[in-house]
Amino acid sequence: MFRVVRMMVVLLALAGADGALAQSVTYRCVDNGGRSTYTNIKAEMAGKKCTVVSREVSVVPAQQVAKPARSESARAPGERVDAGTQRGRDETRQKILQEELGIAEKRLSEARQKLAEQRGGDGKGPDQLKPYQEEIERQEQNVASLKRELANQR
Repeated sequence: MFRVVRMMVVLLALAGADGALAQSVTYRCVDNGGRSTYTNIKAEMAGKKCTVVSREVSVVPAQQVAKPARSESARAPGERVDAGTQRGRDETRQKILQEELGIAEKRLSEARQKLAEQRGGDGKGPDQLKPYQEEIERQEQNVASLKRELANQR
C-alpha cells in the first residue's frame, strides 16, 4: 500500500575513502502522482522525471514511521463518544458557564453602580449617561444569554 521512500544520507569525505562510492550517481525521480524517490538504478527511472541529486550520496531505505494513536478530540465526524467522557465534558462546560455567569453578573453590578454615580453627580444630561446605560444593556444581555445556555444544558 505504501511505497517505501528512500532517503539520502550524505557521506563525509574521509581521507583514504573508497573512490568507487564517490563515482555512483544518485537521481531524484518524481512520478505522475508527485511522489519522490531516490535511486541509482536506471531501471527504476523509467517513466519518471529524474534529476541528478549528487554524485557523492548513498541511498538507504527510509524507516517506516508508526502512525500516532488518535486522541479523544480527533474522532471522525459522527463517531460516538462514550457516556463517561461526554458526562465529563458536560460537567466541565457547565462549570465554565457558571464561572462566566458570575463574572457577567459582577460586571452588570459594576455598570449599574457607575451609572448611579454619574446620575448623582453634576446633573449630567441623558446624552452623557448614554454610554453607561448601553454598558448596562450589554451586560444584561450577556447575563441573559449565559442563563439561557445553562438552562439548555440541563
